[in-house]
Amino acid sequence: MKITRTAIEQALSTISLPGEGKNLMESGAVTNINIFGDEVVVDIMMDNPTLQAKKKVEVSVMKVIHDEVYEKAKVSVNTQLRAPKKSENSALIKGKPIDGIQHIVAVASGKGGVGKSTVTANLAVSLANMGFNVGVLDADIYGPSMPLMLDVANERPLAKNVDGVSKMVPVENYGVKLLSIGFFTKPDQAVIWRGPMAAKALSQMIFDAAWGELDFLLIDLPPGTGDIHLSIMQSLPITGAVVVSTPQTIALADAKKGVAMFQQENIQVPVLGIIENMAYFTPEELPDNKYYIFGKEGAKYLAADLNVPFLGELPLVQSVREAGDIGRPAAMQKDTPIAHAITEVTRAVVTEVVKRNEQLPPTEAIKITTMAGCAAVTKK
Repeated sequence: MKITRTAIEQALSTISLPGEGKNLMESGAVTNINIFGDEVVVDIMMDNPTLQAKKKVEVSVMKVIHDEVYEKAKVSVNTQLRAPKKSENSALIKGKPIDGIQHIVAVASGKGGVGKSTVTANLAVSLANMGFNVGVLDADIYGPSMPLMLDVANERPLAKNVDGVSKMVPVENYGVKLLSIGFFTKPDQAVIWRGPMAAKALSQMIFDAAWGELDFLLIDLPPGTGDIHLSIMQSLPITGAVVVSTPQTIALADAKKGVAMFQQENIQVPVLGIIENMAYFTPEELPDNKYYIFGKEGAKYLAADLNVPFLGELPLVQSVREAGDIGRPAAMQKDTPIAHAITEVTRAVVTEVVKRNEQLPPTEAIKITTMAGCAAVTKK
């Protein structure tokens, strides 16, 4: 049998590099193909330096040529790492969009304990109730809570073959697709990872996942401002960020830092607005009474001071905590004050996304560079 270059190229166009959306031919990863009778030599240029990725590519190339072209072909695969572009600085990670995902919204908080994950879960369910296709990436590596909140703590992501590449299929419930490090650890197991390990795990959940078509991907960030936040922003072009805070002064001080992080000159992720959680307490037996336990309208005033939208307030209600504990978000409730409040806040988020898309160009992923031994952040 005569092996042709066209047949080899057609076969290679059915597989992709790990974490890449385009096939080998479209991405330009194939730099050379040599055919000598029944011998085939394929040169591949890769960005991923790991031995695992290299072996995976070699096996995939040999298999597809044997299956699609000639089963007795003698195939050799030479892999090389793509040299980084020469510049004054050295980029550590490349950010890129995910095919099929329209909007990526980061949900952040300056400090822990303000209900950021609870708000994320309810925003996701509320968006799904409105008819949107929604996914959630639980990026809180050290304290993943989304599997419990969405009642999928005992589930595990399955694998799916996409264009010759094995990808994780997010777990789905209430119309929301979810990936979390919590699926891969035991409930009593502490995640004790350094920054690079956490960043690698996040990258796998982002790019090695079959998210499908999504209108919104919500990212539940860890509290504070740090390494994970930078990893996310350099991996993905974030449409916008939502900051969650409670009304008291100490929480607002940290929320202000969270807003400042996204607005930093060389990051420039649009802040869609601030949500005030636990804004007031209303006893069930006194539905008309409001008790401002943590202060009144602190986040609303902060939003005005920072010139960012105020997306609304969510009350401190026992049913929210109970709903989260049993994995049935309060947004699932029908005709309750808290469900209506969540719906209004969700509508405000969607409205701000629409405004942001009308008024601003697409957000670029950032890159982390090293200059004179110091970390710096620059736009891609």
